[in-house]
Amino acid sequence: MQKIINVLSILSFVGVSGIIGGGTYAYLQKDALIEGIKQQVTKAAIDGVTGALPGMMDSAMPELPSATGGAIPALPKTTGPAMPF
Repeated sequence: MQKIINVLSILSFVGVSGIIGGGTYAYLQKDALIEGIKQQVTKAAIDGVTGALPGMMDSAMPELPSATGGAIPALPKTTGPAMPF
């Protein structure tokens, strides 16, 4: 029975030591971890915008009428007289 209690005690010590070690590492490296995450988020956002931008631009641009005719009527050949100012 004493051996089981000793094993559980050692496992408890190892677990608590791991938690304390991980917390200490995270606390000491928090600035580097935050910068790394910022860079990853920025890169993902830039890649997403860069990938979506050509499709967005194509759908936003109106179709130009052809030179032989289209939805817009042809321009007039002559204009009216000048306005006297």
